[in-house]
Amino acid sequence: MKIYIGSKNPTKIKAVQNVFAHAEVEEVDVESKVSLQPYSDEETLEGAINRARECAAKSTSAIGIGLEGGVMEMDGALFLCNWGALVDETGETFTASGARIPLPEEIKQQLEKGIELGEIMDAYTQKKDIRKKQGAIGIFTNEFVGREEMFTHVLKLLKGQYEFYLQEKR
Repeated sequence: MKIYIGSKNPTKIKAVQNVFAHAEVEEVDVESKVSLQPYSDEETLEGAINRARECAAKSTSAIGIGLEGGVMEMDGALFLCNWGALVDETGETFTASGARIPLPEEIKQQLEKGIELGEIMDAYTQKKDIRKKQGAIGIFTNEFVGREEMFTHVLKLLKGQYEFYLQEKR
């Protein structure tokens, strides 16, 4: 099985490799066609689907995967959100979302100024490329859940739906 993932981010690539261990995984740069910082469930999901569709279009016999992180507002609080999409060679689309945690007020204020979460987290932690390592989820869960693990869970949900679909199709 060949899988194209619409990202060069090592945490997303490793998550795909965790779940699709026997597949040939190729990472490709594709556009999400949404804001650099998705600001709702809808926009974050749209970005994941756009990435997956663009990846699936690369071959008539490959699966495309898109993973997108964003934020969403609920009851005045801002939460991390993440979405994944899997598009098969026929165009069938599967989606799933994962962990959500509220962000601290000081992070929310920076996001409201239009700054991307990755940039904010680098400044907040005084480290570089947090988005390519543990991510905000890792920082704010004291490393109990990292970005790779979060996306691995989303990919398990996608793979499970896809395999159920294939089974039912037979």
